[in-house]
Amino acid sequence: MIYLLLFFEYFKTGLFAFGGGYATLPFLYHISEVYGWYSAKQLSDMLAVSSITPGPVGVNVATFSGYVTSGLLGAFVATSAVVLPSLILVVIVAKLLAKFRENKYVQAAIHALKPAGCGLLAGVAINLFRENVINPGTFILFIMLLIMSIRVKKDPLIYLGVSALAGLILGVFHLV
Repeated sequence: MIYLLLFFEYFKTGLFAFGGGYATLPFLYHISEVYGWYSAKQLSDMLAVSSITPGPVGVNVATFSGYVTSGLLGAFVATSAVVLPSLILVVIVAKLLAKFRENKYVQAAIHALKPAGCGLLAGVAINLFRENVINPGTFILFIMLLIMSIRVKKDPLIYLGVSALAGLILGVFHLV
């Protein structure tokens, strides 16, 4: 039964999470609240690990949360379910794209999806900020990295690496 629930929830997540991997997070928070398969803190940790590992963040988080929920088979079920809607949609869109490329209704629908994706991402950013930047150590680190990213345009991986290193140091000294 757990695998059927995993499949259903992650299929739904993959189907409605437009805007990339981070757009899946509101759905993952919902899964956490409804089923209690993992905590919000575990989800934040999953996001951190998924951000520094290769591959799409949404797929990585689904794999990791499926594993936490129900082991290796749970990871397989969650990963398969989260990518299946995209696979189906891509096949359908590829077949219809040439026929409807200039259709004004299709263009309007695509245009309308962009703000929805931005809204989902903004909600995720607010939740992540509230849950992770709550103590002075992480808040100071956040402000320093924000200023540095605005003034010094470097590869985002540098900021990700600095953040990971600082998080490890703050965690070792129990400042987080």
